[in-house]
Amino acid sequence: MDLRKLKKLIELVEEYSITELEITEGEEKVRISKSITYTQSAAVAPQQINAVVSATSMAEDAEKLDPAESVGLPSGHLVKSPMVGTFYRSSAPGAKPFVEVGQTVKMGDALCIIEAMKLLNEIEADRDGKIKAILLENGQPVEYGEPLFVIE
Repeated sequence: MDLRKLKKLIELVEEYSITELEITEGEEKVRISKSITYTQSAAVAPQQINAVVSATSMAEDAEKLDPAESVGLPSGHLVKSPMVGTFYRSSAPGAKPFVEVGQTVKMGDALCIIEAMKLLNEIEADRDGKIKAILLENGQPVEYGEPLFVIE
């Protein structure tokens, strides 16, 4: 895919407030997704081009606000994903979730599993507290650094 097409796709994502767009042409695959970070990066691989489009309209006000509040998250401690993968609330389909909103957790308690490259990685609480919010749905893709839970 040539650079002009890629630029046009990025412009369309920005213009129509699309959060994610994925297009495959033959062996080439392009995935453009907006993030709420305030930096812009692009990674180029032989058969895949990822472009992250910045959301900069709130950049000036974000410095004055709690980072969680600037993106509409409940206040509290954010447990973030240490990797890219797929988020699962329980150890197996149909099994009871590791945690629920309102549940008290201790540091080291299992909160969820993130599957990455066919490996199941258990994510643990990094502090004691009460689960205030679960920010993802079961089976949803997750990016590195993306908030998973809010602990108060």
